[in-house]
Amino acid sequence: MSEPYLAIVNPAAGGGRCRKLLSTTLERLRAAGIEIEIEETSAPGHATEIARHSYSQGRRHFLAVGGDGTSYEIINGLFPASPAAEPPVLGFLPLGTGNSFLRDFGHEDLEGALHALFTGRTQFSDVLRLRHKQGTLYYLNLLSLGFAADVNFMRARRFHHYGQLGYLLAIFSCLVSFDRRAFPLSIDHETPFDDRPCLFLSFNNSKFTGGTMMIAPDARVNDALIEYVRWGPIGRLGLLRNLRTLYDGSHIHHPAASRRPARTIDFRLPAPVAVMIDGEALTLHLEHLDVLPCALRVVV
Repeated sequence: MSEPYLAIVNPAAGGGRCRKLLSTTLERLRAAGIEIEIEETSAPGHATEIARHSYSQGRRHFLAVGGDGTSYEIINGLFPASPAAEPPVLGFLPLGTGNSFLRDFGHEDLEGALHALFTGRTQFSDVLRLRHKQGTLYYLNLLSLGFAADVNFMRARRFHHYGQLGYLLAIFSCLVSFDRRAFPLSIDHETPFDDRPCLFLSFNNSKFTGGTMMIAPDARVNDALIEYVRWGPIGRLGLLRNLRTLYDGSHIHHPAASRRPARTIDFRLPAPVAVMIDGEALTLHLEHLDVLPCALRVVV
């Protein structure tokens, strides 16, 4: 018999949608012979504590039940403890606002996630490691700076109840200030540091963010590389004209845009900055970014 999954559940995810759908969803999994045990979170960061403790007790199979924030917290409970010799297994029940990571595999809905669990379909995924002055964080999707991070902060503060519409509302709100600035960095230890102003920078493991925005169309989750996407300092009108291209990935063909794979990123920032990391809005003083190759098995 396969090892049971520990389902770490955020009951508040999706404005309560998670709690409403959880019982019938678990019944379907158990009817298919998949053993599930449950722990519910009660506060921000609780999923990290549960995952860390459970891993230390020998658990290796986990289910993230909620949205992107739930899986992000679980990842930060599994690492850095996870040994390369035995990558933990992470499945997803996207019962929250959304799960951007699953879109890389052709689905982001509950039925697709259940089918992957029923069939036991897994593959390896890299995990990206971000060192900052206060510690270390781990992520599966992307880290963004600049306009994208500003939009995420605005959405978290004012529009988080609006789902996908909230991203559009936050974008138009951030167009008012429209701050374009430099984030000095070095790719793979190249010199000199790149300190050109930009609209946004994104450091990706997977393609999508915000559910449907294809920020990094060339990203691959298990190539041991960071997909670095940069969009230079275009104006408001230029951004509005090209806003739709963020959803089909064609923005990388804009003359002000560029992308390249990288193994490491070193930052030389004078102060903490707003960042978006797997949908979370944080303020961090970034130092270094690298990859843990194939450090996780994901059920997709």
